[in-house]
Amino acid sequence: MKANLTTRFFGLELKSPVVAASSSMTGNIDQIRKIADAGAGAIVLKSIFEEEIYHQLQEELSRRNEFLSDPEYLDYFDYVIKDESLRKYVKLVSDAKAAAGVPVVASINCATSNEWMAFAAKLQEAGADALELNLFVAPSDSSKTGQDHENFYFTVVDRVLRHVSIPVSIKISHYFSNLAGMVQRLSQTGVAGISLFNRFYAPDIDIAAQKVVAADVLSADNEYLLPLRWTGILAGKTACRLAGTTGIHTAETAVKFLLAGASAVQVASALYQHGPAVVTEMNSGIARWMEEKGYASIDDFRGKLSLQNVGNATAWERVQFMKYFGEKEF
Repeated sequence: MKANLTTRFFGLELKSPVVAASSSMTGNIDQIRKIADAGAGAIVLKSIFEEEIYHQLQEELSRRNEFLSDPEYLDYFDYVIKDESLRKYVKLVSDAKAAAGVPVVASINCATSNEWMAFAAKLQEAGADALELNLFVAPSDSSKTGQDHENFYFTVVDRVLRHVSIPVSIKISHYFSNLAGMVQRLSQTGVAGISLFNRFYAPDIDIAAQKVVAADVLSADNEYLLPLRWTGILAGKTACRLAGTTGIHTAETAVKFLLAGASAVQVASALYQHGPAVVTEMNSGIARWMEEKGYASIDDFRGKLSLQNVGNATAWERVQFMKYFGEKEF
């Protein structure tokens, strides 16, 4: 029995649950073509970053000090920078559509809710099959409440959904006081999918130089445990499909997410480390496992081990921790 790897995510039918996550690799047409040829179910393009646009704006303005006191010039220059950034990204979308042969998902990484509606509409016009909003606000501003931070997510989603007809999915972090409730509420907004969780560069400290530096950029192959737990807890309890992301390097880990209830997995670090061939390896490994277990399709086992289907909260929650460390002798 040949395994059928077809699944649904981003509101689209995908030939494989292995999706190329947004990264610099998916901002390069040659790499996009190779990843698609290797069997990826979809390509999430390199994100267009709000911070990147504003950083470019500030750099250009700093070189043009004589105009800083002219409000009309500042408004005009702000428009020019944003328009050029969007024009380049629109070209990436259209070129990727021509090269990939699989669904192409545009990605917007936004930190405010101000102007992304117009961006989203332009990306739809360029031919994107779906849109991913990569949403993350570090809850580090003590002047804001948890409700303030949560409102940002709902405001962005609402505004974008009003301006596009293509499916919209979101990628979020785990920084919420009531994560399960937040994911459930977001799933009811009309989004087509939620990816758990985005991974942002983390700070570290170089004690020799006594300065703050960037931690490892690529994920380790054990970082999947947090998103796996929450996929298992939330699967079957949301109004849209879930995908797992972060630390997914092998077919074995991908199968774990599918058993937990994910409809797809997004990979980036594995692509950097092993190249597009890792997608083929993961697809082959998933298919081989399915055939060994007698599953014809992903839906035959998706969510089999989720909290909803296992029916025992101890499998996913705290009791295992207490059992292990309560009995362990050192």
